[in-house]
Amino acid sequence: MNPVIVLVRPQLGENIGKAARAMLNFGLTEMRLVSPRDGWPNPSAGPAASGADIVLEQAKVFETVADAVADCEHVHATTVRKRGVTKPVLTPEEAAREMTTAQGRHAILFGPERSGLETDDVAVARNIVTVPINPEFGSLNLAQAVILMAYEWSKTAASRESLQQPTQEEILPPAPQVELDGMIAQMEALLEPKGYFFPESRTAATKRTLRNMLTKPGWNHLEVRTMRGVLSALGRSDKD
Repeated sequence: MNPVIVLVRPQLGENIGKAARAMLNFGLTEMRLVSPRDGWPNPSAGPAASGADIVLEQAKVFETVADAVADCEHVHATTVRKRGVTKPVLTPEEAAREMTTAQGRHAILFGPERSGLETDDVAVARNIVTVPINPEFGSLNLAQAVILMAYEWSKTAASRESLQQPTQEEILPPAPQVELDGMIAQMEALLEPKGYFFPESRTAATKRTLRNMLTKPGWNHLEVRTMRGVLSALGRSDKD
């Protein structure tokens, strides 16, 4: 099952909405809120979610962290420091891998915007998840932290069935050699009467360099046709 995102004492509705948006980008829909400061539902969350309404509509509210993760066998606390609690420390990548190999429900805890998770919050977790970060500025906003974890989870095998790579531009196969030869011959024929191949003793070398240049990009059929159209247009006289 997909991991549960638990926002502990979130302060701003906008940040809850942005976290929901980050979740849905990577196929996560189950959000749990622990004692949100301004109550729930929060009218500021919807606009910030930018269409991730399903996450907000299904969000559940709990009074304590323990209540929010009661049905989860694995709890991961995101924090930049251990806060006096001795627990295994994982990177987001390692935590995501564990979420796909360790059976049972997984919950990821995120602390309030201003202070992060408290020691008692971290104590509920099985491990701590943190990232190498600038020691002089170790502050991620809530949505950034959520999207970082969601993205790492999205790279695991368990998530690939529900996610897909954005549509890529179709890559055409390379043009056959005969089409490249035709394009090069056409270019040489246009350059010859213009006196380009001068001096004559350098003609062979210049044509070789030109061929090397034109075969290096790996033209496809459409690109060759387009270039030949350009050459034809350049070869026409103004009268034509």
